[in-house]
Amino acid sequence: MSSTDVVITGIGIVSSLGLGTDAHWQALQGSPAPKLDRERFAPYVIHPLPEIDWSVQIPRRGDQRQMETWQRLGTYTAGLALDDAGLKGDEELCATMDMIVAAGGGERDTAVDQAILDASLARNDHGVLLNEKLTTELRPTLFLAQLSNLLAGNISIVHKVTGSSRTFMGEDGAGVAAIETAAARIRAGQSTHCLVGAAFQTEHPDMLLAYELAAYLQRGEWSPVWQRREELGGGIITGSGAAFLVLESREHAEKRGRKAYAAIGPILSGRARREGSGLKDALGEMLDVLAGRAAPALAISGASGAHAATRAEKAALDAYGNMAVRGFNTVTGHLKEAQFPFAVALAALAIHNAKAYPPFDAENERPLEDAPKAVLATSVGYHCYEGMGLIVEA
Repeated sequence: MSSTDVVITGIGIVSSLGLGTDAHWQALQGSPAPKLDRERFAPYVIHPLPEIDWSVQIPRRGDQRQMETWQRLGTYTAGLALDDAGLKGDEELCATMDMIVAAGGGERDTAVDQAILDASLARNDHGVLLNEKLTTELRPTLFLAQLSNLLAGNISIVHKVTGSSRTFMGEDGAGVAAIETAAARIRAGQSTHCLVGAAFQTEHPDMLLAYELAAYLQRGEWSPVWQRREELGGGIITGSGAAFLVLESREHAEKRGRKAYAAIGPILSGRARREGSGLKDALGEMLDVLAGRAAPALAISGASGAHAATRAEKAALDAYGNMAVRGFNTVTGHLKEAQFPFAVALAALAIHNAKAYPPFDAENERPLEDAPKAVLATSVGYHCYEGMGLIVEA
């Protein structure tokens, strides 16, 4: 043990399964049934947000109104993590807390987009048309809402987290890099406590469009992440959700008398070539390093469902026959930037509760009766970037 070990002292998670750690732990026992919306975005299925009273974590109506759903979701979930760590309202500790957020580019105003497209059908002066719409339809606040670092800004405003702030972009990879960077800074003594995480709101046409332009979405029906068939499309079923973690140095947590859920061990990331067996081989090399450190019995997989990437990850994980794998995309959908933070959160809960999750897909995941002492968390991007980390007893 070291004073700069990285421990997890607060967890905030939201998905279609519910709000917070207790709701998720209970929902994932037994045979969890996915909560789906098959109608709004047909032929695409999504895992929608549960009902949320935003005022629980964002009390001022004015703050709520100036945020889009993605920002409200992230700010709300960050508040859950701060509450869970016993830091909410502690102005001194929040003022010195660092923050790292993985974020996308916000939500477009689809009504304005459609109005521009409709008007363009009747006019040839498209340059003039765009200038007119820029001055009459789009408010300055709308442009601000598209800035990725506005999520971190709103967390700072609402929860008074005002230490250093960093925002990473890059879909699944941004979530890996956010936690990897936060942990590295704490180990190096550059930070003592950090709020890190991400949010993804899929219930918006432009969010689905980004996947479908490259033919990544599954159409027509839902199936577990390990059972998605190529004739139904690209294999990804998305979900709305968020995950934020409070990470601290062991010394910092002990000084304030805070018990940790788990500790973060080594985290590895890469950008393997996806041709041939390149991704499978790269993941196997990561596993050789991590499994040699702690021999994890349980793997919380953030597999996206995208066919090639998911096959490569499953093959790499199956090569380690001692691991029981849980693909949580089956029950939450793909959470994009929040995928790796969510995997780490679920891994920490398994360590904390000294119990493995039952299979999420009984046909492709084996049971595990033993209490896990080390859990592997993964996130393999559907297009690029892959990462793995070990979560261990604190």
